[in-house]
Amino acid sequence: MKGHLIGVGVGPGDPDLLTLKAVKALQSADVVGYFAKAGNVSHARTVAAAHFPPGAVELPLLYPVTTEIHRHDDAYRTAIAAFYDASAAAVAEHLMAGRTVAVLSEGDPLFYGSYMHIHVRLAGRFQTQVIPGVTGMSGCWSEAGAPIAQGDDVLMVLPGTLDEDELARRLAEADAAVIMKVGRNLPKIRRALAAAGRLEKAVYVERGTMADCALIPLAERAEGPAPYFAIVLVPGWERAA
Repeated sequence: MKGHLIGVGVGPGDPDLLTLKAVKALQSADVVGYFAKAGNVSHARTVAAAHFPPGAVELPLLYPVTTEIHRHDDAYRTAIAAFYDASAAAVAEHLMAGRTVAVLSEGDPLFYGSYMHIHVRLAGRFQTQVIPGVTGMSGCWSEAGAPIAQGDDVLMVLPGTLDEDELARRLAEADAAVIMKVGRNLPKIRRALAAAGRLEKAVYVERGTMADCALIPLAERAEGPAPYFAIVLVPGWERAA
């Protein structure tokens, strides 16, 4: 009998934002998989570990590279594709043995989540279920108390990895925006916001919903890169109120 694959969204960082459905799925799992950079602690595991059942097998899925090689480089694409292939094979081995495997995902599994790469490789072969999670962006705008969109506002979600000119063009078009994947891209994001005339409304949120959360108008934030858990919000509410 083949097993059951569950993609579990663990939310943006506050363990209290795990859904009841996510907790139930974890408590029923035989195997719990989670992503992390080699040598680092898995943030998703930290959020959810209190709900692992006794005796559950843990399956770390460790990225061989993250930002050391540019994402458009052939070497990066080759390495990351091989990693997802190997990760899916490791999960499939447990599924073939009839086990229930829960694979954790920060935020929501199908929104910029690594779980989706496992899902598309295995969903055609095994019973699968995806449990949605609170997204990082909704956690951040709630933390900031920033109404993000209303009425006919168009909300645009942008990766900070886009080229600067493309970021500026899209920011000028959107009523409201959320910029993900900030990190080392923050100086570029700041310039793009300024070029689009949106910098004064932008809010920088770092580690949203976590104990050490920090938020500040982006225009007042010091120069330099941001940590991994950072998002820039451009609320649309005031433009349409």
